[in-house]
Parts: sequence; structure tokens; C-alpha cells
Amino acid sequence: MADEAPTARPPSAAKRSTLLGAVFLMATSAIGPGFITQTTEFTMQLGAAFAFVILVTILIDIAVQLNVWRVIGVSGMFAQDLGNKVVPGLGYLMAALVVFGGLVFNVGNIAGTSLGLDALFGLDVKIGGALSALIAIAIFLSRKAGVAMDRIVVVLGVVMIALTLFVAISSNPPVGDALRQSVWPDEVDFLPIITLIGGTVGGYITYAGAHRLVDAGVTGPEKVAEVSRSSIVSLLVTGVMRAVLFLAVLGVVAAGVTLTSANPTAEAFQHAAGEIGLRLFGVVLWAASISSVVGAAYTSVSFLVTFSPGLRRRRNWLVVAFVVLSAAVFLLLDQAPTTILVLAGALNGLILPVGFGVLMWVALRRRDLMAGYRYPRWLLVVGLLAWSLTVYLGISSLTGIAALWQ
Repeated sequence: MADEAPTARPPSAAKRSTLLGAVFLMATSAIGPGFITQTTEFTMQLGAAFAFVILVTILIDIAVQLNVWRVIGVSGMFAQDLGNKVVPGLGYLMAALVVFGGLVFNVGNIAGTSLGLDALFGLDVKIGGALSALIAIAIFLSRKAGVAMDRIVVVLGVVMIALTLFVAISSNPPVGDALRQSVWPDEVDFLPIITLIGGTVGGYITYAGAHRLVDAGVTGPEKVAEVSRSSIVSLLVTGVMRAVLFLAVLGVVAAGVTLTSANPTAEAFQHAAGEIGLRLFGVVLWAASISSVVGAAYTSVSFLVTFSPGLRRRRNWLVVAFVVLSAAVFLLLDQAPTTILVLAGALNGLILPVGFGVLMWVALRRRDLMAGYRYPRWLLVVGLLAWSLTVYLGISSLTGIAALWQ
């Protein structure tokens, strides 16, 4: 995916655009239909105490992404190539797991776009899904696909946050109670923490922003400050979106409303802002879903293109094929493939400790792959602690996979 900046544009402006695009690519990849559903469900269960879960999750996610972005950014190599350098063939396994998980979840992302257009315009879900897939394909077929993707994910991210913030203000949430419980919760539940970590830095999402920087050539030890700053900002953008969505739903729940419909987020938006709230939900869900379609397709294909020059030359067409296949599965199935989705989620939980473990090993033992860069000891310790948590997530994923065959 070529990224040649217009000649009239200063190089510093082009670089800022790429960094911002990488930030929002990772953030919007994490903010998908599942993100919206999880946030609503846990807010309904925990109330204001969910603020603590959000804060802890953001801190753990930053620990993971600081290390992922730094190793990939300094080395200038994609995660699968580092995997093959550490253990021959491991990169191919990482690619297979990420691509499969990304493909299956992209079916869910396209389903999300169809539901968003249904809420917004009353459009038939099949037509809405097909139309959204065509929009995603148009992005990757544009002359400057990389620049187009960077700009679109930034716009979609800002739109999602702005509209959800409007609904949050309309719902009049107990902000003071939420702030208190973010550090001193009435109850602590670790299951939401584990679930949200997998949803925001699991599977392909882990590598979306870092792989974008490698594509754009923003790599090397001299780029450490920019890469690290971008990794933190990407998680903060995700955190802001989760926080405002949490407050929007919290205001409705705290007012005594019981959300009983099959789509509690849409119901919450409607209670908070009336009919316009329902339409805004459609916009937010569509924006979240289409940006996740773009992120899943781009990042999944980035795990394939380094295996041969032929694949690299046909990169944009591979991305288009990825979107087409996802849309075809959505259109052909009458309902979501529940078992496959569960399996894909379990595999995403499994790839996190494997892929993250490879990167931490590179940071610890393979300075030759990082241009001799001396890795900060504090960051290494933080990364290893975070990796230990991902191992627990991986074990939980194995249990989920085993349950599918019972």
C-alpha cells in the first residue's frame, strides 16, 4: 500500500498524518460492534463500578501496546517476520491464527454496519451490509489507499466520540459517582477486565497501528519517541470512546430504566435523546463497524504480504478479496455463525500471548533484530508482567476451544 505524500505538502505534515492514522486505525479497529455491546452489558451489570474496570483495562492495554509498538517500530519488521526469526515457521502460525480470526470477526463487523444503517435509515440488513462492503472496497481501490484509510479512520473516530458524548450529556449520568468508583469501586469483578483486554488488544487489533507505521516507514531507534507516544494515544482514544459510551448508558441505568430489548445500546440512546438518539446510535454503530472492517482487512492482509513479493505486489487486491469474502459469508448466512465466532474469539485470546511473547523475547534476547537498540529495563518488566496476564487469557481461550468439542 503505497503512501506518497503530495509534493506540495511538507514532509512533517505527511508524517503527522501517518502517525495520526496509525493511532486511529488501532483505536477504531478496537471499537467495533462487540466493543459497543460489551460496554453496554457490563455497565448494566456493574453500574458506576464499571469505571474501575475501564481504568484498569486502559493501564494494562497501554503496557501491552507500548511494548508491541516499540519492538515492531524499532525493528521495522512485521510481527510474523519477527516470529519466523525467533522460531522458523512460528510466523506462519501467527499469520494463520490472525487471518482466520480477522476474517470471522469481519463477518460480524459487516453485520454491524448493516444494523447501523437499519437503525439510521431502516435499510434492509443485506443491502446495508453489501453497501458498506462496497464503501470499504472503494477505500482500498483508491489511488492513494494508505492516505485515504488514514483520513477516513480519523474522521470516523472523531464522529463516534462526538456523537456518543452528546448522548452521554443528554443522559445526565452521575459523573461524580463514576469518578469515585474508578479508583474506589463498590465491587470488583475481574471477568470484565479479562474480556475487555481481549477485545481491545486481542487478535489483529494488537498489530494494527504498529504495522501501519512499518508500512509508512516510520521505524528505527530514532523514531522511538513518536512510536511510543502514538501507542499511548491510540489506547487513550479507545478509552475515551469507552468512557463516554459507559456514561451514556450509565445515565439511563442510574435513572432506573431497565434495558430489556435485544439491542440495549440502541434502547439506551433512545431513552437518553429520543428518536434522534436512535438515529445517532445508527451512525455510531455504522462508523464503529465500517472502521473495524477496514482495520481487520488491512491488518490481516499485512500478515500475509511479507511471505512473497507476489503477495506484496497484489496487496490491495488481497484486501479487497478479504472484504468480499467477509461480505459473501454475511450475505449467505441467515444468522451469525455462533460456534465459529466463539472459536475465532478463543483463537484471538490464544494468539495474544504467543505473538506478544515473541515480541518480548525479541526485546529481551534479540537486540540484533532491533539495530542494537538497548531496551528500557522498566518497560521490559512492565511488558513481562502484562505478558503473564495474557498467558492466563490464553489458558482461558484453550478452555473455550475445548468446550466447543464437547
